[in-house]
Amino acid sequence: MTLAPSDRVSPLSGFGSVTNVPQLPEGFTNTFKSYRIDTGKIGLHAVIGGTGEPLLLHIGWPQNWYAWRDLMLPLSEHYTVIAVDPRGFGLSDRPAGGFDVDTLADDMFGLMDVLGHDRFIMAGHDIGLMVGYVMAARQPDRIRRIALGEGMILGASPSPPLIPEDRRTNDFLWHMGFNRALDINERLVEGREDLFFNYQFATKAASQDAVPKHAREFYIEVMRRVPGTLKASFDHYRALDETIPQLRAYIANKIPVPVPTFAGALACGDMVEAEFRTLADNVEALVIPDCGHFPCEEKPDELLGALMAFFAKGT
Repeated sequence: MTLAPSDRVSPLSGFGSVTNVPQLPEGFTNTFKSYRIDTGKIGLHAVIGGTGEPLLLHIGWPQNWYAWRDLMLPLSEHYTVIAVDPRGFGLSDRPAGGFDVDTLADDMFGLMDVLGHDRFIMAGHDIGLMVGYVMAARQPDRIRRIALGEGMILGASPSPPLIPEDRRTNDFLWHMGFNRALDINERLVEGREDLFFNYQFATKAASQDAVPKHAREFYIEVMRRVPGTLKASFDHYRALDETIPQLRAYIANKIPVPVPTFAGALACGDMVEAEFRTLADNVEALVIPDCGHFPCEEKPDELLGALMAFFAKGT
């Protein structure tokens, strides 16, 4: 699919777009192009290609659209794939605010409106799980099915203890408090991005090298090279002050949109399914063995098979 340029849709190139990222699958750029989409409120970068029912892919921290790369070509044979850089990530705009989940959901609806997609399917990982849940709660008629993985709806389940007995839980979750701090975290991480983010991948994936080295280096280079990206990545967590009460407003009613959850057995495990059975009427679950927090890159074949089977089902 090639979009015609307009005053709201324009081709995008350069570092972070399909024209300058490492080790894309063979033939990727024959199908996918990068575009800047002006929603009227924010400019978002989306990588778009394929034909068929629109499929929105929303990733989380500290990645960007590139995390979906190994799934996108097979999906494009059946769907119009739209892999987006959320606000503050990749090549999307980095405004001073608007990182609360309601605004992030508005961004995605605005994106799909400009692209002309009134109804679509979606997959959301990490922050994308929260955004997708809010989208399905607010406008369920627009989303036929939504796959959500490796994240939690804050306020829907009891939070883990501040000092967990299990060391792995501590390593897995300590960034939540650190990222939410004001001002100090940028100053601690700037110039040490490789140390900080490589530690995040190493302690959240199944193993230190489960997310390929070239991918980790790319995400870190985006944080280092593109002004405002590091701050924006932390702003998603600072906005939890607004996001948590927003989420609590939705959990009283179960969403009717069918939801398959996915998780790595060595990360969220069965917690995502357990939580979403309290939040949605129709839930399926996939827990991927020997997988940590980043199934798109750790176990892309397993996740792809599950998504293809789920999205192929009727309404």
